[in-house]
Amino acid sequence: MTTEALHGGQPSKLRNFHITFFAIVLGMAGFTLAIQKAGGLLELFKPASDMLLYVTLAMFVVVSAVYLLKAVTNPDTISHEWNHPIKINFFPLIAKIFLVLSVVYLERNMQISYYMWVTGVILQLLASIFIISSWITQTHFKIEHMTPGWFIPIVGAIIVPIAGVKHGFVEVSWFFFSVGLIFWMALFTIVMYRIVFHASIPERLLPTLFILFAPPAIGFIAYNKLAGGELDAFARILYYFSLFMFILVLFRLPMLARINFYLSWWAYSFPVAAKALATLLMFSLTKDPFFRNLAIFEVGFLVLIIAILLVRTTMAMVKGEICIED
Repeated sequence: MTTEALHGGQPSKLRNFHITFFAIVLGMAGFTLAIQKAGGLLELFKPASDMLLYVTLAMFVVVSAVYLLKAVTNPDTISHEWNHPIKINFFPLIAKIFLVLSVVYLERNMQISYYMWVTGVILQLLASIFIISSWITQTHFKIEHMTPGWFIPIVGAIIVPIAGVKHGFVEVSWFFFSVGLIFWMALFTIVMYRIVFHASIPERLLPTLFILFAPPAIGFIAYNKLAGGELDAFARILYYFSLFMFILVLFRLPMLARINFYLSWWAYSFPVAAKALATLLMFSLTKDPFFRNLAIFEVGFLVLIIAILLVRTTMAMVKGEICIED
């Protein structure tokens, strides 16, 4: 690939390898964790989670290597993404991947889990400070730029306690949970205002609607860890709100199914994984058959979504529809 190809008038594939590619890795990490936890319901999921973990790690290495190459050869594109009102919110995906993998490794290798958790916490803190600072000081953001994708920088903070409590960092976990929860409530209000009173979200960003039920689902899991495994009133509020938002978004599936394929479709994956994990936890706490059946449905729905996403992404790559100019 020549310098002319990288910087010329015709954008190269590498220049258009966007930060959003890490959403694929996060979706696979969430899928891996959901299948691991679902092993208690169906025995066949246990060996599948091992294979999925290796696939996810390989994808993480490949995507990171390509994006690092882009950063070295095309640093101007990184600056452009950082200053973009929507893409800036995808940088914390890297921190979230480390945090989710730290939970996966809790049952496999506590030392690896610890190092992944520490890495994720540091990256999450830095991302939160810099991105929220940019929100405060920016002069070019408009209400039309607001989508549920803006939850991404703060949802990672809510993930921290899931492995953090297990590693003995209780107060650190409370710190991140508090930051994530308060910012989620503030951003949720703004997102609903934008959806109701302003122009519709662009088609390519409609899949981010699935992110609406991710924060309360993750918050339910995190709060349960912080509360010592108790199912109290606040835990129920978080879970049932995520359930309502999940049902609400499912009613929009016919409309979402008609939109063209974009990489943003991967926004379907992690929220559904988070919702399935929340229901699996709810079943373990209540032993209510309703939650067992709901968990089976959600895990099955997640498997279907991941299968569709992998097929559609592969087809788009073959057709050259990936890494093109926005």
